[in-house]
Amino acid sequence: MDRPDYAVLFVCTGNICRSPTAHGVFLKQVHEAGLQRRVRVDSAGTHGYHVGDPPDARSQHHAARRGYDLSELRARRVEEDDFARHDLILAMDQGHLALLTQRCPPELRHKLHAFTRWCQRHSTNEVPDPYYGDARGFEHVLDLVEDGCAGLLAHVREQLR
Repeated sequence: MDRPDYAVLFVCTGNICRSPTAHGVFLKQVHEAGLQRRVRVDSAGTHGYHVGDPPDARSQHHAARRGYDLSELRARRVEEDDFARHDLILAMDQGHLALLTQRCPPELRHKLHAFTRWCQRHSTNEVPDPYYGDARGFEHVLDLVEDGCAGLLAHVREQLR
């Protein structure tokens, strides 16, 4: 897909847990809605700790149990051209949002938002990092991400009208 009508970028720290989970969930929702030719989905990290690595095995395991395949995704770092190439850049927590705001050209900052802005059932301002926790943390991330992606899909549909 060279020039999508709409492009969304999910961002977390290393791009191995939260943002690839959101990437996989939203990509499946986009495909199920028949919008795969119009919407590009991507993810990246604020830091380059894991560039080239697949998502964390626990993220992949829990996502697969809910029908999401993250196996083809590879971690990358947010690049300067991401700010221009994406219509929405969604930070998984407030620290990511602050880092993105510092790096983003002022005229493009309107694209930056907290991912949880689109949550409909959960009331929180960030998706917690499950990396150092147990299985419950990865399941909680999926609960938040499924909720937020559903709201996000409705927003994207409105933008495409």
